[in-house]
Formats: sequence, structure tokens, C-alpha cells
Amino acid sequence: MKLFTYCCIVFVTVLNLQAKEVSNVDELITYALAHAPDLKVSLKQYEAATQRKEQSFGYFLPKVDIKLSAGEMGSSDIPINPDAMKQTNFLLGNISLQQLVYDFGKTASLYDNLKYQEKAFSMNSLQKISDKMQEVKSAYYLTLRAMALIDVAKENLKLNKAQLYRAKRYYAAGIKTKIDISDATVNVIKAKINVKQTQYKLKSAYENLNKVIGIKRSDKHYTVVPQKLKLDRIYETLTPYKYDLLHSIEYAYAHRFTIKSAEELLKVSHANTKRATSEYYPAFYFNADYTKQKENETLKHTIPQDQWQASLNLKWNIYQGGSTVANVQKSIIQEEISQSKLEFLKLKIKKDVTDAYINLNESKDTVELAQALLQASMEKFTQAQKRYENGLSDYIELQQARQNYIDAKSGLVIDYYKYYDALANMYHAIGM
Repeated sequence: MKLFTYCCIVFVTVLNLQAKEVSNVDELITYALAHAPDLKVSLKQYEAATQRKEQSFGYFLPKVDIKLSAGEMGSSDIPINPDAMKQTNFLLGNISLQQLVYDFGKTASLYDNLKYQEKAFSMNSLQKISDKMQEVKSAYYLTLRAMALIDVAKENLKLNKAQLYRAKRYYAAGIKTKIDISDATVNVIKAKINVKQTQYKLKSAYENLNKVIGIKRSDKHYTVVPQKLKLDRIYETLTPYKYDLLHSIEYAYAHRFTIKSAEELLKVSHANTKRATSEYYPAFYFNADYTKQKENETLKHTIPQDQWQASLNLKWNIYQGGSTVANVQKSIIQEEISQSKLEFLKLKIKKDVTDAYINLNESKDTVELAQALLQASMEKFTQAQKRYENGLSDYIELQQARQNYIDAKSGLVIDYYKYYDALANMYHAIGM
């Protein structure tokens, strides 16, 4: 996608999150593109590079200067009065023009250098946008996860309160001992602490999301709409990734903006080499000059009133202490460095894509196993409740079964959002 498309999103689409319910991550991404300060920095760097390119284009065009002067001058040894110093007032106007004719690619290489720099900055800006989109998605999934964990914590509190109620009834009926009431009371308090902790983690997740999307004001509020998760069959709802590893790597080579930026920087180095090589050759300029001068009657017939000249000039640096040779060699070395950086970057991106692919598949398999673990833990908890009610087991067995069920449910929630974070990272790694 072209840079100006993103600029249109940033400067035309302004999303107000004040007292708004956010139901999908795209709304947050749109807001971040319009308000995140780090994106504005990269965009301004691109705009500065564009202006430098436009400035260099002026070197192809004529340079025109105008000079106006007014003052007093003195002259002696003039033919009309050879022995005396004559003073006179004067007005002088001068206009000059200089036009580059040919410099063996020196100016063209400078323009190419800045043109490729502009493209490199544009690719860098697009990469920053891609990074920001990934960052927003990660913060969004972290917030959703915190919300879902609050629900799990509240369910745990509800179960523990129900157990405390049963323990008191069983004790009153003489079926169970008072220690069961004490254990249940401790677990209720622990569950309340866990609810508080998850609520504070949600606040922290919101603050992280605010930082990512660029909200600075503390009075600006919005609400992320929580997802309704059906944990008993959540694996079947996972959004699949459509590429294999080989295709993913090839796609990344073709679309990652960091690679495109490095390719443009390699062109910058090549243009520098051409510019350095052009120092061996002369430059040809066309110059034209016209002067209009007015004096008083004393020197009117001595100093010309009108002058003009036009010339074709050659400027050639013959020797500069070996600096031209050194500059050429330095540029060649820098070009080789840029080539090596590009190759190394491709290796790094290949590893990043591979790691992201492995992590994605690991997360997917983990969700499947975590779902099976939750189902098994739920069945065990149900059996433990019946055994406890029938006097076939003690409170410790029931508590362990309940805690295993809650841990499995929390783990599945965490693994579910880890998968979507891994999926977002996968698409970011390939440049999609």
C-alpha cells in the first residue's frame, strides 16, 4: 500500500474514543494511526527527506542572482584629469545567470541519492505503521485476556462461596467438621484477593493500550467490549493461518518494508559511489552577466554604463591530495557494507518468520490441549463434588479438583489470546 494512503488514514480519519465502546481492534488501530507520536516522527522524517530531494533538483536549473548597489566612489589617473582624485555618486544594477551544462553525473547522482533516501524513509514510515498495528493488536488482546480472567476469578469466588455455604450446612447437620468451614473461609478470601488482582491487571492493560494508541489525557475514557468465549469448543473457532512456512518466507522477502528500505539504502550507496567517481571529471557551466551603472557627469565618459558577458566555463579539480581516490574507495566499501546488511537482514527476517511460524503452531496445539484439559478438569471437579457430598472424600480432594478446574480455565483463556497474539505477530513478520 502506498504511503499516501496511510497518510490519508492518519490525517483524514479521526476517531473519537471519548465514552465509546470499542468492539474491534480496527477502531483502535485507526485511532493510533492518527494520534501516536512515534508515527508522527517517522512521517516528518519522510517529509524532510522529500524536501531535501526537491532542494537538490534545483541544482539542474539556472541560478539567477540580482545585485543592486548605491554609494560613492573615487578614481584617479583618469584620462580627463590624470593628477586629481575624482569622486562621484553611483547606482549599479547587476543580474547574473549560471547554468550547469554537464558534470559527468555528479549532480544527477546527488539527486538519485536523495531520491532513494526519500524512498527509504517512506518504507521506514510504512514499517513503523506495521509495527504500530502489531503493537495495538497485542495490547488489545492483553486487555481482552484481562477481562476474561476477571470472569474466571469471579466464577472461582462464586464456587468458593457456595462451598462455604455447604460447609456451614454440613457442619450444622453434624455431617462435616468445623475445619471444612475454616478451609472454605480461607479459600473465599483468597478468591476475593484474586478478583482484586485481576481487576487491577485490567487497569494496567488499559493504561498500556492508552500508551500504544496515543491517549495522553486521563479524562479520556472508552470501553473495550469483552468477547463472549465458548470455552468448551473454542479450538474450532480459531482463525486459521493460510500459508505454509516456505510461502511465508517468500512473502516476507517480497513485502517486508524493512527489506525495501534496505534495498533503497543500497541504491543510496551506489549513487554515492557514482558521485565520488564523477569527481575525476570536469564540470561545464554556462555563465551570463549584465551590469547597468549610472554616475554623475564627472566620470560618465570614463566608466562604462552598460556591460554584459556570456561564457562557457570548465571547472576541473586536478589534484586534491588523494582525497578523491580515498572518497571513491570509501564509497565502494560503504556500498559493500550496505549489500552485506541487506543479506543479513534477509537472514534475520527468515529466522523471525520461522520463529513466528513455530510459535503460532505451538500456540494452536496448546489451545487444543488446554481445551481437552479443561473438559477433563471439569468432569473431575463434578465427580469430586459428588464424592464429597456422599462422604467418600475429604475437603482437600474437592479443593484440589476445583483449583485444577479454575487453573485449566484460566490457562485456556491465556492460551486462546496467546494464539491471536501469535497470529498477529505472524502476519507482522511476513509484512501483511
